[in-house]
Amino acid sequence: MHTIYLGLGTNLGDRTANLQAAITGLAEKLVITAVSPLYQTPPWGVTDQPDFLNLCLAAQTDLAPEELLIFVKNLETELGRQPAKRWGPRLIDIDILFYANQLVETENMSIPHPRLAERAFVLRPLADIAPGFVHPVLGETIATLAEKVGDEGIRPFAPAPALEFDR
Repeated sequence: MHTIYLGLGTNLGDRTANLQAAITGLAEKLVITAVSPLYQTPPWGVTDQPDFLNLCLAAQTDLAPEELLIFVKNLETELGRQPAKRWGPRLIDIDILFYANQLVETENMSIPHPRLAERAFVLRPLADIAPGFVHPVLGETIATLAEKVGDEGIRPFAPAPALEFDR
């Protein structure tokens, strides 16, 4: 089994329900070990859209990276994600942030996620569940990367519902 970290985000519809549905779907093939608190975050890239809810989760899997990507993309589609412009509004987005300490570079995926170190909306929740995890390329902990990028505009989502997952 490999430890993986995923980032989840949504800014359309019932955002909390979207995230819960994603966690439930992920738990069908992953052993989820931790889920961060929810954060409300301003949009990144394309800024003329609603705020996002973001979280990160840790899980164990025996799926290979390519199988994990297929599973995650199929789940997004099952949950109602439609093709849209890059960085635009979305019902659900699930990104593979890390797959253990592996470096994976294919036509379809890059792990670690290539823009992770620039994104407070990923680093803040990831630092809640994996502050000491060392980025295998940058050689810095998630807590250090989160501190460097800051958390302007990132705020805990209140009230933060308890999202269910199997331990």
